[in-house]
Amino acid sequence: MTKEFLYTEIANGIASQITSGVLNAGDKLPSVRILCKEHQISMNTAKRVFLELESMSLIESKPQSGYFVSQLLSITLPLPEVSRPSLIANTNEPDELISKVYENMGKNNLTLFSIAIPSGDLLPQAKLKKEIINATRELKSGGAEYEELQGNLKLRRMIALRSLSWGGNFNENDVVTTNGGMNALSFCLMALGKPGDTIAIESPCYPGILQLAAGFGLKVLELPTHPAHGIEIEALKKAIPKIDICLLIPNFNTPLGSCMSDENKKEVVKLLAENNIPLIEDDVYGDLYFGANRPKCCKSFDKEGNVLYCSSVSKTLAPGYRVGWIVPGKYKEKILKLKLLHSTSSISIVNEAVANFLKSGRYEKHLQQMRRTLQSNYQNYVQTIAESFPEGTKTSRPQGGLSLWIEFDKKVRTTELYDLAIKQNISIAPGRMFTLQDQFENCMRLCFGLPWSEDTQLKLRQIGNLAKRLS
Repeated sequence: MTKEFLYTEIANGIASQITSGVLNAGDKLPSVRILCKEHQISMNTAKRVFLELESMSLIESKPQSGYFVSQLLSITLPLPEVSRPSLIANTNEPDELISKVYENMGKNNLTLFSIAIPSGDLLPQAKLKKEIINATRELKSGGAEYEELQGNLKLRRMIALRSLSWGGNFNENDVVTTNGGMNALSFCLMALGKPGDTIAIESPCYPGILQLAAGFGLKVLELPTHPAHGIEIEALKKAIPKIDICLLIPNFNTPLGSCMSDENKKEVVKLLAENNIPLIEDDVYGDLYFGANRPKCCKSFDKEGNVLYCSSVSKTLAPGYRVGWIVPGKYKEKILKLKLLHSTSSISIVNEAVANFLKSGRYEKHLQQMRRTLQSNYQNYVQTIAESFPEGTKTSRPQGGLSLWIEFDKKVRTTELYDLAIKQNISIAPGRMFTLQDQFENCMRLCFGLPWSEDTQLKLRQIGNLAKRLS
């Protein structure tokens, strides 16, 4: 075991004790000397363990006293309410607010709390540029030719290999590459649905899914969703006779950041398979976990090939590369026909570059750093919200991902808050974007994928001050 791996393993073990509540805010940690003795490590390795935990904002040092679990962790605002949407499917058009907010994407003069992607400052841009250059050298004709329909073989192998960490039971022949995660979801909906069919989703839900459903003429049935645990299983059971497709983001979904338990995932997969209802699983956030282990996916429990597993590197590595994939189970032939019809081939150079980055081991190192940064960002956001937002503000408690869901008093309408904030060059995502029903007017989503700085903190405080004016 290398020293680098050893200190990371020890730090992750302590981090897991902190996040699970075994160690609480203010608890004193073992000294450097005791840590050396317990784990038979050098002083330098022990010090790296504490530096690692400090970088995650999990511990703090006190001169002459040692290391303690951070007091930041004692800040707990109330959880938002469980959503209670009407269980009647509808064909309402997505709110035009979605387009209004997403038009801000790419505007460098704005602080974009509204777009749930990591800042370029958190991405290994220089290393990716080198991989692009290497890919043009390695590929036949420099990547100018079409690749095979199913996609880059090396990339598909790496996707299958990485799935072992969450119990994925598939190989490269089960994977179809796509031009990003939304392209993957589009293919799934085209393969499974027809106008007038009903799709069950979480509520609140990612706006892009609402737009896709409307574009394909589907009726949308929004399911009650807990801010920590995901959809309510009993509500899904009652909805079974009404639905034709189910689409879920079980791991750290946006905007709530909720994560379904393994038991619930297993039950959902079994329930839908028994009723011959396909499940589209969007797992774009699964690698961004804060705990010691990556959560399993619904696909982990799929014995019938009824789960169409979709993911991408858009939330973890390179949003602009548009590299995604589907593991479509028994629907593979339908997906391949649609890919041939609508895109023929994925982009050879970027798929080869991402495949090489994954194969090199640099992706996992990048993820480790990114997860630490995001966890620290989340804790800093919550502290600032507790200090600066109106009394009674509620926040979700994501254990991964990029999204924080905020619930204000009913007096605060976040569409009005958006208009006030944009005048100060701050963009937020009002709650009304995440539903087709009249709900979440007093809610909003914030992305904590921005680098933490004095300016980021200042902008958060400005949002809080604006909200106080409306309350």
